[in-house]
This record gives sequence, C-alpha cells and structure tokens, in this order.
Amino acid sequence: MAAEGITDTMRDRVVLGEFGVRNVHTTDFPGNYPGYEDAWDQRRFEEAFRVDIIREEEGALEFDMVGIDAAIANAFRRILLAEVPTMAVEKVFVYNNTSIVQDEILAHRLGLIPIRADPRLFEYRNQGDEEGTEIDTLQFQLKIKCSRNPQAAKESSDPNELYFNHKVYSKHMTWVPLGNQTDLFPDADFRPVHDDILIALLRPGQEIDVLMHCVKGIGKDHAKFSPVATASYRLLPDITLLQPIEDEAAETLQKCFSPGVIEIQKIKGKKVARVANARLDTFSREVFRHENLKNLVRLARVRNHYIFSVESTGILPPDVLVSEAIKILMGKCQRFLNELDSVPLE
Repeated sequence: MAAEGITDTMRDRVVLGEFGVRNVHTTDFPGNYPGYEDAWDQRRFEEAFRVDIIREEEGALEFDMVGIDAAIANAFRRILLAEVPTMAVEKVFVYNNTSIVQDEILAHRLGLIPIRADPRLFEYRNQGDEEGTEIDTLQFQLKIKCSRNPQAAKESSDPNELYFNHKVYSKHMTWVPLGNQTDLFPDADFRPVHDDILIALLRPGQEIDVLMHCVKGIGKDHAKFSPVATASYRLLPDITLLQPIEDEAAETLQKCFSPGVIEIQKIKGKKVARVANARLDTFSREVFRHENLKNLVRLARVRNHYIFSVESTGILPPDVLVSEAIKILMGKCQRFLNELDSVPLE
C-alpha cells in the first residue's frame, strides 16, 4: 500500500521541497507503471474532464479546468493571448497635429486604446487594401483644439481653470460610419472601452485632427489586438499535514501560509491546526524556515487541475473570450485531422 501511495504521488502531484521541486515531468504514459491503464481512452477522459466556474465578474473570470495535460492548458492560454481577434486602430491619418506629441508616438498611443466593437461582426481586411470598407473597417475621428478660458481668475495657475480642452481623452474619439454602417449596425455603440485614457496635453492654439481606421487582427500580429489584459493558470495547491500540529506550533504554522489557508480549531482544550482552503495559498514555502515544522507538512500541486484567471481588456466579456478560444482550438484540431486524412497511405 505504501508503494502504491508513492506511485500515486509521483503520477498525480508536483511536490515542492525545501530546495527543489519533484515530479515535474508527466510520467503517466502507457506501460510506465505496471498495473495502471494509461492508454488513451475517450470515455475515461470524458468522465474525468470538467470545467468549474469559480468567480465571474464584469471583466474577470476564474475557472478550473480539470483532467487535461499541461500542453492543452498552455495551448488554451496562448490562444487567449494571441489568436482571439479584436478591433484596434491600424491606420492613423494625421491632418493636423501641433501638440508636443510626435505623429508616430500619437499614432502608437491611439493604437493601444481598446475599442469596444465586437470583432465577430467584421471581416479581416485584405492585404494591401488602404481604403477599407464597411465590412472590415471602423472609422474614428479625433478633432480637438485647446483655447483659453476668458472667465479664469488672473491669479490662477491651474490648467483646468485656465484652458478649455487642454487634456485629450479617449472620450473625444467619435465613430464616423463608413458606407452603409449606419444601416448595418443601427444599435451599435462603437467607442473606446474607457473614456478616461489620456492621449495628450495641449496648450492654447495647439490642436489635433486625425482620422483612424480600426481593423480586425490578432495578438500574434501585434499586442494591441490581444483581447486580454492577462490570461494565466496555476496548478491547484495541495497541502497535507503529516501529523497533528498543536498549540504554539499551530499558530506558527498558520502564519506561514496565506490568510484563510490554515485555521485553528479547539479540540479538547488544545489548539489544533487544519487545512481550511489550500486554494488560497501562493506557496511561499515559508514553512521550511521552521525546523520544527518543515517535516510535518507536504506541499504539492495537483498535476491535472488548472486554475485559470482571465482578465478582459473590456472589448468582450471574459466568458465570450473563453468560448471563442475553445472554438479556435477545436478548429485547429479539425484542420490537423483534415491534414491527416489528406495524406496518401503507402
């Protein structure tokens, strides 16, 4: 039984030690462990695989994906970062720019402003097409000029009182319909995701007059098209107390972990430590600094349990981004199968 327990730990857990990490590599391939059936089986995979939504907010989503390999988890993460399309400023036509911000820097800043527009409504623009059409381009205009406030007090030195329009924000970008976009999108509200992104500072007489073309693209081509502020995953923490830890040692143990991980219970007049919620821990390994505790606790991570955190830039809700990433991954798998089918058998 002890040998089976050691084998299960090697197969299912990544163990964190004082000076290193053990069981890093996946070893549950067919024939590696006598008595274990590790050959691929679709029914067994479907029974073990699941997705649990843990937390869903306006711009963030946390969910668990259980029963997959690291390669699949990382492919899913990379698709979220680099292959889910969005709309972003690609061309900036500068008609007038007398601000201190150079044209190139201004265009770069405008390109990084996230645009609230569903990319599923648009097509990719053809390479070499400079004009764009209503089905592949969104057009925005930024036209603003700074002037003095004649009502400002003479002794004032506050720019907010002295000048009008001295701060250029993303809210000053206005959608200019192309072609029949007014009919195509009657209820559309195309605009920057955030209205308070500072673009430039102006002084009286300075102005900015530019026209922008937004196109559909992916983060693989440029980071401005990435739909997520962050998309990451970590393995589920697994903390095991190898023997009872009581009184002062229990209080010390509690301080070694993130708040909420270890709780102390009163049992028969003694303070006894127990693991309340290992998920909250960040694994600082502080416990290994205490000689009386480091051999009483096993720190590990569950190898096939991935905790995903997806934070959207606001262009699309995070749950939509996840579903789009799944569709893209399925499309990749289908193309691979089609390639296999097209290879002639010898």
